Amino acid sequence: MHPSHRQQMIDFIKSIDTELFLFFNGLHTPWLDGIMIFISGKKEWIPLYLLFVFLIIKQLRWRSIWVFLGIGLTILLSDQLASGIMKPYFERLRPSRNPNIEGIVHLVNGYKGGMYGFASSHAANAFGLATFLWLTFRSQYKWFVWIFLWAAIVAYSRIYLGVHYPGDILVGALIGIVFGYLSFRLQRYVGEQWESRKGGNSSPIEID
Repeated sequence: MHPSHRQQMIDFIKSIDTELFLFFNGLHTPWLDGIMIFISGKKEWIPLYLLFVFLIIKQLRWRSIWVFLGIGLTILLSDQLASGIMKPYFERLRPSRNPNIEGIVHLVNGYKGGMYGFASSHAANAFGLATFLWLTFRSQYKWFVWIFLWAAIVAYSRIYLGVHYPGDILVGALIGIVFGYLSFRLQRYVGEQWESRKGGNSSPIEID
């Protein structure tokens, strides 16, 4: 593809991304502002994470160590790729810091986030955790599929708050899904190898 055509395509995608952002960011109302700040937080979800810890330990006992290691690996890889590599490499300004749309972005309590936003680490981490947990416990806890709705709401809150474009969210979610799947496969393989060396007959994670 000719460089000029490639640039035109990139500009077109960016313009669509901006239009979608302005539409979704524009769907705001005062009573939602505080809720979205809460949803976008990290320590606010500690009770949910503790519930996950309880369910994991209840289901797997000592074998839960493999799940915790897998979760840690998922978050580490997702966060490092999105925030540690992609944001400083692409240097795409967050919509909250883009001077071209500065006056029409809905912000909450003056919150703007960091300078760059591509890709969203919130989306990467949330979807990574959702993917890993769903793959691990889709047989034991059918309702775990709803964790993807939680991840989607967390991701949308970033658009609502004006700190991410939809493209940032989609790429971040894809990163999380990929690393969630890869970490799941890796922890299952390592766990099975450990079990076989100990002479065990069952896999560390009982799934379909």
